[in-house]
Amino acid sequence: MTAAKDTPADYRATLNLPDTPFPMRGDLPKREPGWIKAWEEQGTYQRLREARRGAPKFVLHDGPPYANGQIHIGHAANKILKDMIVKARQLEGLDAAYIPGWDCHGLPIENQIEKTHGRGLPRDEVQAKSRAYAGEQIDAQRADFKRLGVLGEWDRPYRTMDFKNEAGEIRVLKRLFERGFVYRGLKPVYWCFDCGSSLAEFEIEYQDKKSPAVDVAFLSAEPVRLAAAFGLSSLDKDAFTVIWTTTPWTIPANQALNLNPELSYALVDTPRGLYVVAEALVEKSLARWKLEGSVLATTLGKNLAGLEFKHPLAHVDAGYNRTSPVYLADYATAEDGTGVVHSAPAYGLDDFQSCISHGMAFKDILNPVTGNGTYEASLPLFGGQHIWKANAVIAQTLEDAGRLLSHVQITHSYPHCWRHKTPVIYRAAAQWFVRMDEGEGLFATDPAAKTLRQTALEAIDATSFYPENGRARLRDMIAGRPDWCISRQRSWGVPLPIFLHKDSGLAHPKTLEFIERAAQLVEVGGVEAWAKLDPAEWLGEEAAQYSKGSDILDVWFDSGSTFQHVLKGSHVGAAHDSGPEADLYLEGHDQHRGWFHSSLLIGCALYGRAPYKGLLTHGFVVDGQGRKMSKSVGNVVAPQTVSEKMGAEIIRLWCASTDYSGDLGLDDKILARVVDAYRRIRNTLRFLLANVSDFDAKTDALPLDQLLEVDRFALARAAQLQADILAHYQRYEFHPVVAKLQVYCSEDLGAFYLDVLKDRLYTTAPKSLARRSAQTALWHITQAMLRWMAPFLSFTAEEAWAIFDGGHGGESIFVETYWPFAAPDEALLAKWGRVREIREAVNKAIEDVRSAGGVGASLQAEVALGVEAQDLALLQSLGEDLKFVFITSAASLSAAEALSVTVTPSAHQKCERCWHYREDVGANPAHPTLCGRCDSNLHGSGETRTVA
Repeated sequence: MTAAKDTPADYRATLNLPDTPFPMRGDLPKREPGWIKAWEEQGTYQRLREARRGAPKFVLHDGPPYANGQIHIGHAANKILKDMIVKARQLEGLDAAYIPGWDCHGLPIENQIEKTHGRGLPRDEVQAKSRAYAGEQIDAQRADFKRLGVLGEWDRPYRTMDFKNEAGEIRVLKRLFERGFVYRGLKPVYWCFDCGSSLAEFEIEYQDKKSPAVDVAFLSAEPVRLAAAFGLSSLDKDAFTVIWTTTPWTIPANQALNLNPELSYALVDTPRGLYVVAEALVEKSLARWKLEGSVLATTLGKNLAGLEFKHPLAHVDAGYNRTSPVYLADYATAEDGTGVVHSAPAYGLDDFQSCISHGMAFKDILNPVTGNGTYEASLPLFGGQHIWKANAVIAQTLEDAGRLLSHVQITHSYPHCWRHKTPVIYRAAAQWFVRMDEGEGLFATDPAAKTLRQTALEAIDATSFYPENGRARLRDMIAGRPDWCISRQRSWGVPLPIFLHKDSGLAHPKTLEFIERAAQLVEVGGVEAWAKLDPAEWLGEEAAQYSKGSDILDVWFDSGSTFQHVLKGSHVGAAHDSGPEADLYLEGHDQHRGWFHSSLLIGCALYGRAPYKGLLTHGFVVDGQGRKMSKSVGNVVAPQTVSEKMGAEIIRLWCASTDYSGDLGLDDKILARVVDAYRRIRNTLRFLLANVSDFDAKTDALPLDQLLEVDRFALARAAQLQADILAHYQRYEFHPVVAKLQVYCSEDLGAFYLDVLKDRLYTTAPKSLARRSAQTALWHITQAMLRWMAPFLSFTAEEAWAIFDGGHGGESIFVETYWPFAAPDEALLAKWGRVREIREAVNKAIEDVRSAGGVGASLQAEVALGVEAQDLALLQSLGEDLKFVFITSAASLSAAEALSVTVTPSAHQKCERCWHYREDVGANPAHPTLCGRCDSNLHGSGETRTVA
């Protein structure tokens, strides 16, 4: 006894204090690269494939990012979302491969080569340098994607510039010919001067543009017929019709005028002459022209059909001495302008169709604008000028000629190039098209039964959309889009391997045979092999009569056809046995007019269905104020910087915790909140790992029906949460998972279960039933939680899994499947849900007393509860363990009409070991500072716990 007094016992050493090598600090920037290296060295991705061999497949087809430039935060968010979905499906037990891809052809790379090496390089040199450059860019981007913790077949991705991919694309083109969808024709298409090429509908975006708006007068060439059309015997002044346009640069190419046949037109008398405009627009037009006038007569547009008017510059230069006939067209309306539309068929789709339908020949269409935006040198008055600068010159020339009635600047929505953000024009050019509606296709040996538009609209109805509003967006685009121009006038891309007759312009009769030969050629030597081909090798003596096609396929044809080359070709093992159809395509919402769009059209053309079962779209990354990220604003967040400073895990958690259906906000404050959330989850995980460090499930785990009741409740709650989480994963929803996991860690675990559990874990005998019951529950919860978080907190889950004694033999967490919980006991959940509500009332009462200085820690308190009869029976079922649920030193119950809580400070001594205030502290003189239960737990048979 004397020795005990002289040398106080170290009772802290007798506690089962948590211990784990899992550090509190993640030190993510330093440690993550080690996990990436381990995944590579261990062949983790291939082990995942082996683990799921023969399992049902889940196919996410990767939309290829462009192989140009360093990845930005938008790329990171996209790749992380894909990675989370694939990992979640893998954990579900599916064979969920991820084949990353890259888009390698096209203008941005070709422009980069021109910037570096200059313009005018030979075609083969452009191709060689472009191929090498794309390869370098892929290597750099691949390293950044891997740094984000994305698992995939990085050593064998798909690249649109792979020879087999290029050959496969040519074969897709051949099949579209056979199905009757491809034709060649002269037609206005979007043209970008910066690209020097035609653009597809999906490469257009609308931005505000300032344009000159002019009213231009066309003098009547047939005043007698014009008078008769208005029911007049004659005209006593010069008569004009007036057009309104925001593109003065098209006036030199004017060839017709369009009026609506059912619209009423007025002949207006003014001091400057007689003017024909839509009757409904007379007042607005006169105000714009700053003229007074009165209506002499009216007539329907159809009565003016065929009348001739002189070009407004006919009297200025002989080169414009021509007339413009009146054609009838429904697109002339009285909504704005004058109701009269000037028609330059080379520069407007409606104008083109109107002129062609009225008998104008292709060869007669005036097209003086060259590919770089300047007029041909031979154009009278304006030759050699760029059209945007010529606008003002043309307006001044019209004014000097007495034909300009008004000239103002307006701001309106105008089509721009998606890449260069510069305004584009419609420009007529002989191009290759994919037909949307009925019509004759070239070399159609197996024509489709339905039009491409019909098939695509039906396919949209059969597709799942996440979010659902994407359906209407894509449907509207398909319903209203024109034919797809698939040819481009560039060097770096997959060729349209077609020989055209030099005189007739017709494709060679053996075109289908030549396309297949070209595919075989390219499969061995790449697109460069076609560029180097001497036509005489294939055409013999005919070679002199034909020109070898130099156009390349639209880059959207490249990416849009990848499902065929990848899922049915290079990576067929990662695809469904039924063919090249993916379960999911996932990209930014701008891809409704991009990759989703082109893939849909090609899939429907080849197979009569979409190449995907579902489409998921995410928003763009913006700053915390919702602004687009811009270097000039200084709000750019680079994924490389975040990975270096905070760790890629923080980017992953940010991505998972953000509702990606809208724009994804990101700035330093948002990242700081994500870091805090990560710490809370990590600390919870550390507590779990630390408290099962001496637990071997094979020998120590208890049967679930032998667990204490609160432990069984904890497992029921975990099972309930898992059902919610897996339902969210099925719908590709991550932010609710993160939110619920955080609440679970802080409320279900931190504020309740783990709080209640600490006394039992720390103070009972190490191998006691009470402690093993708690550890069994914690072991199951840890098994489940690591799987829940693995899709988004991949580094942390893998780090914890390596420490956790799960009997996993060194395999990755991603090889596992979701933990098999029994169905949650609803009665138990309801019971303990009410217990927790009462506990919150007790905690509040203790806090009120603590604030007033009545007690310190809750263990210093004794509580007396008055409860209703139903709650009385519920709490009485907890027996002596009630005080452990409340974390008080004593708890008593009595019947009452309503819940009441009385808190009093304990009059007893505090146990040095468990810190409970108990009457039996010092009952054993050999251990005067211990309570009876600690004495029993250390030196006797141990206390008995029944519930908590």
